[in-house]
Amino acid sequence: MFSGRRDIEVAYASTNHDADNPLTHDLVSWADIFVMEKAHRAKLQKKFKASLKKARVICLDIADDYEFMDPGLVRLMEARVSKHLG
Repeated sequence: MFSGRRDIEVAYASTNHDADNPLTHDLVSWADIFVMEKAHRAKLQKKFKASLKKARVICLDIADDYEFMDPGLVRLMEARVSKHLG
């Protein structure tokens, strides 16, 4: 959703073990991280605790019950993430 912006670098990754783009310690150290739910933040903290010392983790408080790129999800993500991007 945000990859078209020229003022930021964007990468997508997942904490799921079978993810196409798994989250790595290098990505955690590099990025500000947005998660949808508090449960995602807890999973992130459990798996990447050492790498999160300098990372900013932002919970968007969006229930993870949308289909991929659902228009309602896209609107919520754009509204909530944009506040943090400046």
